[in-house]
Amino acid sequence: MIRNQIALLRREFWEHRAIFFVPVIVAVLMVLTSLTGQVSIGQMEHVDIGILGATNMPDNARSAALSGLMIAVSSTFVFAMWILTIFYSLDSLYAERKDRSILFWRSIPCSDFETVLSKLLTAMFVIPLVTFIIIAATHLFVLLNVTIWVDLRGGSVWHLIWSAAPFVDNWTATLVFLLALPLWLSPFIGWFLFVSAFTKRSPLLMAALPIVMLPLLEKILFDSAVFAETFFVRSVKMPLFVGLDNMEILFQEGDEFARLAEAKLSLMSLMDLGGFLSDPQLWLGIIVCGLFTAAAIYVRRYRDES
Repeated sequence: MIRNQIALLRREFWEHRAIFFVPVIVAVLMVLTSLTGQVSIGQMEHVDIGILGATNMPDNARSAALSGLMIAVSSTFVFAMWILTIFYSLDSLYAERKDRSILFWRSIPCSDFETVLSKLLTAMFVIPLVTFIIIAATHLFVLLNVTIWVDLRGGSVWHLIWSAAPFVDNWTATLVFLLALPLWLSPFIGWFLFVSAFTKRSPLLMAALPIVMLPLLEKILFDSAVFAETFFVRSVKMPLFVGLDNMEILFQEGDEFARLAEAKLSLMSLMDLGGFLSDPQLWLGIIVCGLFTAAAIYVRRYRDES
């Protein structure tokens, strides 16, 4: 089964090149944006004074500033990853029926369970891992651009950038978040796979209609908002982050450098991985995802495509 899964996961890369191309396109845009920003900043007055001021900043302040830059880059990838996951999940089982390639794949010794499982694993783990690798590469490219710019301005690139950049903390937190996000949103992924397995047309519309209509019907008929609150909590309130009050110092009035120096930001210290993994809502969502996935396997197995 493991060998079959490896082959099926490779198949997903062959058939869905967007798994790789979407984060690469985002990476190119981010690198170009960093170059454009450096050109714009270079035309501003007192740039050299700013570099001198950054040189005299405390280590915590430089680390926090660079962490903010890396978070900004990562956030764009996270948004793109979730959009990619939605469209991949909706297309993964629908496309093989649309082009009738399902008839070929059924002729090889792989069960419907193995096939649907490979698509679930791709959405839950492969896409986040590919995204993480490209995020890390983009961080390096962006900081390399900044390094060249600072060096041309006469700044100490090792002191200002490479000795201060929190690579381990930032990359570890990013990887944890990228893997935790699909787990928390797994009911949606399971639902999208189920819709992809049974719908004959417009999978995005078929998937979105119940999510939109159920809260509206519940409000009209019962004057309650159970579905709406469930969708909102599952979409927005992922219980992974704690200690966010530590970041309030960044928004207080006063000297910006002093706030950064006092912040001592650490992304991993803001995460409660144990609390996240022990949250009943997480496991309830995984169970719901399993039920939808089982339904997708059933539909794929017994649907007549001849």
